[in-house]
Amino acid sequence: MKKVAFYTLGCKLNFSETSTIARMFEERGYKKVSFSDTPDIFIINTCSVTDNADKKCRKVVREAKAISPNAYVSIIGCYAQLKPKEISEIPGVDAVLGAAEKFRLLDLLDGFVKPEKAQVFASEVTEANSFISGYSMNDRTRTFLKVQDGCNYNCTFCTIPLARGKSRSDTVESVLVNAREIAATEVKEVVLTGVNLGDFGIVEGRRQFRFYDLVKELDKVEGIERYRISSIEPNLLSNDIIEYVAESKRFVPHFHIPLQSGSDKLLKLMRRRYERQLYADRVAKIKELMPHCCIGVDVIVGFPGETEEDFLDTYHFLNELDVSYLHVFTYSERPNTPAIDMEGAVPQKTRQKRSKMLRSLSHKKKRAFYEQHIGGQATVLFENDVENGMMHGFTENYIRVTAKYDPLLVNELKQVQLVRLNDDGYMEVEEPELVYESH
Repeated sequence: MKKVAFYTLGCKLNFSETSTIARMFEERGYKKVSFSDTPDIFIINTCSVTDNADKKCRKVVREAKAISPNAYVSIIGCYAQLKPKEISEIPGVDAVLGAAEKFRLLDLLDGFVKPEKAQVFASEVTEANSFISGYSMNDRTRTFLKVQDGCNYNCTFCTIPLARGKSRSDTVESVLVNAREIAATEVKEVVLTGVNLGDFGIVEGRRQFRFYDLVKELDKVEGIERYRISSIEPNLLSNDIIEYVAESKRFVPHFHIPLQSGSDKLLKLMRRRYERQLYADRVAKIKELMPHCCIGVDVIVGFPGETEEDFLDTYHFLNELDVSYLHVFTYSERPNTPAIDMEGAVPQKTRQKRSKMLRSLSHKKKRAFYEQHIGGQATVLFENDVENGMMHGFTENYIRVTAKYDPLLVNELKQVQLVRLNDDGYMEVEEPELVYESH
């Protein structure tokens, strides 16, 4: 029985796909092992969002060869689609598979016999036109359920349409089948994932459903306690979705909504499909219906043409906005994107200074959001994440809590009292067993 190990770089969608491919291997009689367990085969799933994809890929390959020098190494994922030839020249790589080929690697790489030189299976991204469903399993307390792939939004900074192709989705019925399978495994939380999740519903090139339809149907699936929406464009986060989540027993009060810039000038240059007023309106609507809702924001600094005034416009907009944390991305030039040819490149030092300012603002926002909840009660899903005798978990509205380790609490939902913030910025809780002994 050949041993196979997997390594995933990048997003939740990549995790769901790696897990799905791992199950394909197990169904064919391979044994899934950890990366360090001298595997016969390594499958490395790559990302292309940041400019250090090449460096990360090379490092993981080097580590793989150090652990198991004679192992077969295959690279898949977004970076493999964008730069197949480059990757094939990395010492130790045996095969590179693009977006249309990665789910067929067991057939394409029959037997995983090491070739004399790396094989490349990467057709044009237009060939990645069918939807392959999947979800992560046995990796975490929660499951990442893939419901959508690809993107028709050609933002000027983004390589994802080049790496994953056009927007396409699963059917509602197929998603429900997967959700019921997940429910049978006693997983408590499902995170819905996709490249452009709110665009869910395009099947075989034609819109057949809306994301709102999916949300309503998933809410009826018995056995899943929580659904979390991973990331959704502000122009696709409609009022009916917000209103439904506010009343739902299963969809948690947590939205992650990409903004990218608080300057309308830059939003236009980025080819985003909204202005900042729409974003502010969405946040206001969420907070009106769910004052305790957690709202995360993606923001890019140092985009070409971003002046100091533009940056401060973004900073002040976010400072005034009732959001809970920021994911700050320092703009990096990506080949084959329109932004790389735009005028007004921002010096690296300036980009780093602006990133630091926004990360500091994020820290302040997160702390303020956590402090608002001290003294209240919340339901925590505890994870098998133990550090110095303490375990961690998340409340429904994404506050990270810490409590004394108790194996009985792993993968359990417990109502707790939120007591104080510790030095690491985690919420300490009244011991869950004290809250629950009387039940």
